[in-house]
Amino acid sequence: MMVRLPHSPEAIARGRRLGAYLRQARGERPAANVASAANISPETLRKIETGRLLTPSFATVAAVAAALDISLDTIAAAVDEAETAVSA
Repeated sequence: MMVRLPHSPEAIARGRRLGAYLRQARGERPAANVASAANISPETLRKIETGRLLTPSFATVAAVAAALDISLDTIAAAVDEAETAVSA
């Protein structure tokens, strides 16, 4: 049996920043439409956006990024920029 280690405070904060960024990027588009375009469930998208799914798979993040027409570099920069601002 594999034991899952608890998330560090940094991982929790990073996951929440990712979710907040994706929620902001979605704007007025319905979550169901974006989830469908990303081939994920609307509940999965909601969990990511609200920080309940802190470490979505790379494939999931890439699919949501494609559905939102955002590059992974842009997402990484936004999450890292926020992390730098918090730690400064």
